[in-house]
Amino acid sequence: MRTPARTTPVQEAKEQQTSVLPPESASGSSPRTVIASPTTPAKDVVVGQDSLKMQARHYRTLSNMYNKPNAKPNQNDVAQILDLEFEARRAFIDADVTREEDRPAKIFEAYPCFKDVRNAMDELRRIVGGTNSRYIEEVKGRWADFCARVQFYGVWKKVLKPPFPLDVCSVDFTLTLFNALPSLFPSSTSPPKRLGNSCEALLHTLKSGEDPTLYLEKCPLSSPVLLFDGSTTIVAVGNVPVTTLPQEDFSEGMLVLMAYYYTLHLTYPKCVATLLSVIQTEVIGDNIHDQDATSAYKKAMADWKSFIDQ
Repeated sequence: MRTPARTTPVQEAKEQQTSVLPPESASGSSPRTVIASPTTPAKDVVVGQDSLKMQARHYRTLSNMYNKPNAKPNQNDVAQILDLEFEARRAFIDADVTREEDRPAKIFEAYPCFKDVRNAMDELRRIVGGTNSRYIEEVKGRWADFCARVQFYGVWKKVLKPPFPLDVCSVDFTLTLFNALPSLFPSSTSPPKRLGNSCEALLHTLKSGEDPTLYLEKCPLSSPVLLFDGSTTIVAVGNVPVTTLPQEDFSEGMLVLMAYYYTLHLTYPKCVATLLSVIQTEVIGDNIHDQDATSAYKKAMADWKSFIDQ
């Protein structure tokens, strides 16, 4: 328990707290990005000078938490600072002045806290769920329901054949699911030749003795991906390993990928854009405007709705 007399970084920041603009849901099938400086608002964002100063201090407080050797900041303190600094941070990340392949490294440099999956998931909640504290729990529930239905949808579409795993949290089911999903919700664009199958844009199962670093260096995409070795899952963005997931969280790996697409405001790879757009609407709960919906997405959704409405 903290002593009441000691002022924590979060308490210090709260003394200057002002009303932060509510997050807006990302529209379109590709959460895209823009980068200026952590304390510089995007061109269309109007922020008062006093608010900018307060947000700059929130950012410095957050940075100081991670600048110490072997820093292990309190998770609640980090989350509260991220809440306070949300407006300036999204203006920084959403500024579109850096090449997309360079964007993750710059964001992780400015915000090393996002190498922690918990903070990336919470950022997804801020962007889409706003102040709904149960948002991530609800997303996980929708994901479990989606997985339960999609295995039967795969049989209906003749992509999967029974028997198949019924336990949506098992490793076998998750591997089967990742392999099948791009075929169930196909994009009109083929994957890069060096990638092979579209499912490799989401998950690569490491062969015995395969070096994950060498694999990432050769990967033609700069998007979030999971590398699975049979027990541990590496979460990478581009050619940079970010963190790891224990085996018990492997079944929720797709949600982690979506969290990093939103947190880093990255564009979906064309070869899996339809699939990720379906997950965006059906699981993340972030609708796509009609003018942003591709013909492949509209057809995939029509087929999916036809199945689940039966």
